[in-house]
Amino acid sequence: MIRSSFGKTVARRLLIGAVALLIPATAGCEAGFNAPTLEFHQAPTGAHAVVNGITINDAFVLGAPVGSVVPSGSSASVFLSLFNSGSNKDALVNVAAPKAASSVQLSAGTVGLPANSLVSLTGPQPMVVLSGLTKPLISGDDVAVTLTFQHAGSVTLDLPIQPQAFDYSTFSPPAP
Repeated sequence: MIRSSFGKTVARRLLIGAVALLIPATAGCEAGFNAPTLEFHQAPTGAHAVVNGITINDAFVLGAPVGSVVPSGSSASVFLSLFNSGSNKDALVNVAAPKAASSVQLSAGTVGLPANSLVSLTGPQPMVVLSGLTKPLISGDDVAVTLTFQHAGSVTLDLPIQPQAFDYSTFSPPAP
């Protein structure tokens, strides 16, 4: 007696093929014209450092719109966030960029950093301004900036120059 398993083999192959086709559909691969991988995503921005309990996040210099430069002699905005994880208050007392600007202004003067608190020096209006730029600022370059805190000391960071576009299109350059 000879038995044929041809019908069972075909049914088994069809079942395996159907399951293989369903896996991508149920996995949520989001292919198509609206896929997130096809959308623009701003690159992670800003410098990051920790100095004696003060965390500096997303520090960057606002450049000109895409295709332009901030000319020497003019001013540029600096944006950053500061978190004091210590149990004592501190303060940002000075900002300097000697290789890029003749001076740096803190619009609020000294910036107080209460214990265990976040202080954002972010847009749209600048609270830190590089004045008298000694060279043109080109998006994608870096500017060395030194932040000095009352108790935590000083730290120098290379801040990226971000174009005034995309996520930063609403951020403002300093007033002329």
